[in-house]
This record gives sequence, structure tokens and C-alpha cells, in this order.
Amino acid sequence: MPFFGLRLAEGQNASFERILFGCAKSTWKDATNGLMRRKMPGDGDQFLRRSVGKAIHKYQMIQNGDRIAVGVSGGKDSLSLLHFLSIRRQWVPIRYDLVAIHIDLGFDGTGERLAPWFRQEGILYHIEETRIGPIAHSEINRENPCFLCARLRRKRLFELAFTMGCTKIALAHHRDDIVETLLINMFYSGEIGTMVPHQRLFNGKLSIIRPLALTDEDAIRGYARTKAFRVIESGCPTVKDAKRTQIKAILAELARKNRRIKGNIFRSMRNIRKDYLP
Repeated sequence: MPFFGLRLAEGQNASFERILFGCAKSTWKDATNGLMRRKMPGDGDQFLRRSVGKAIHKYQMIQNGDRIAVGVSGGKDSLSLLHFLSIRRQWVPIRYDLVAIHIDLGFDGTGERLAPWFRQEGILYHIEETRIGPIAHSEINRENPCFLCARLRRKRLFELAFTMGCTKIALAHHRDDIVETLLINMFYSGEIGTMVPHQRLFNGKLSIIRPLALTDEDAIRGYARTKAFRVIESGCPTVKDAKRTQIKAILAELARKNRRIKGNIFRSMRNIRKDYLP
């Protein structure tokens, strides 16, 4: 029965089986029965409201009538992004739809713990159970599990977004992530490049947007704490050894001596003096 692009009626649900490396399960749910009327953000939300609003406007991320898939890992960043994009619809003059997508990597059943929160937020959601994590860390891929995991996860996210009639995917990368990615590429790949706030793919058929691109991680951490989100920790066995973790530690040490460090690195990407480069 076709239902993609439609919000299911209360009490209805649909499911389908999908094979991914021999083991994947997809379950669709509709959480409209958990929809609650929310208030406008208070003073504690104003910084996030300004920074996210500025990014959306500056990079033309969201237009009237958009259907946006939001990648939700269960961490503070993605939970904050989904929650804010949802309540933001109460005061902006445009209408857009949201669908939360969670790719369960197969470590510890993260989808089961996220489902109640999606229902509470009253947001249509999709949980995809896979074995991507164990496969990326298997004997056949010991050298670079992070690369394969990210590639497979992103590929499946694109496929689901297309299936659900979404033309945009919102990811929760923030300003710190953009700075860290720049340094990772410089240190380990010998190139200058990072994530962009609005990236058009497949001849414009799909776009990736990053509404938190101008927001500091500390601000998001405070927002998540204020909202009392039940953050789900990553079950990845190599997360502590990842290059990003190392870069984050270096930046934190530098920021202890000069709190402007990360902001200066971010601004430097738009202040390139080509005459002084080889």
C-alpha cells in the first residue's frame, strides 16, 4: 500500500523488510498521537534560535513546502536539531515537513530507545536496523572502519530520503564539527576542505543542509541539558580512538589559553589570502 510522503492516520503503521548485507529490518511509525502543543522558546533558547535562524537564512536552507529528512543518531546534536526544527514551525511564516531517520548500526539496539522520544515529539519517524557497524569493524575492514561505516550509513540515508519523497537531508553538524573536519583533512589528507552548510547533490535533486553550522557545540550542549534530552551514547568500539576525538582534544587545549581559537579558524575559511599561499 503506498504511503510514502503521507502522514499515517492515528493507530496505523506500516512495515517492510529490506536486505542490507543479508540483515536489515525497516519499521515505519507515525507518532502523531503523541503530538503536544509547545510554547515559544524562552530566554535560554534565544542563542540557538538566532544562530540557527541566521544559518537557515544566510545559506537558504529551507523553503516553503520542503519535506526534510533529519538524520538522528541519538546524540545531543541531532536531538537538539530535530526538536528545534520542529518547534520552529510555530513561529516562522513558512511550512515544511520533517521526517526523523535513525540508522541503527547494529551495536546495541539504539532504535528501540529512540522510538519513545520520537512519539513524544509527535514526529513521523523511520528506524532502519542494520549490521553496518559490525561489518565496518570486521576482519575484512580493519584499517579504516570509520570510513566504511560513514559511507554505508550515508548511502542508506540517501536511499531512504528519496523513498520518502524528501528533497533535503538535515544533518546536525555544528561549527565545531566544521572546524575539526578542516583540520582532519589538513593533518591526515594533505588537503584543505570541510563540510559546507548547504550542499546540493545529484544535479540538485537532493540537498544536505546543516542548520547548526553557525552554532557552537557548547551552546548545543546547554540546550540539550535544559531540555533534559536522554542522550544515547554511541556503541562504536573505536569512537574514542577516532581522529576527530584527537583533534577535539587539541582544540580544547588551545582554547583553554585562547577562547577565540575555534572562532578564528572558522572565520579563516572565508578570509583566504591567496597571495600568501604557495
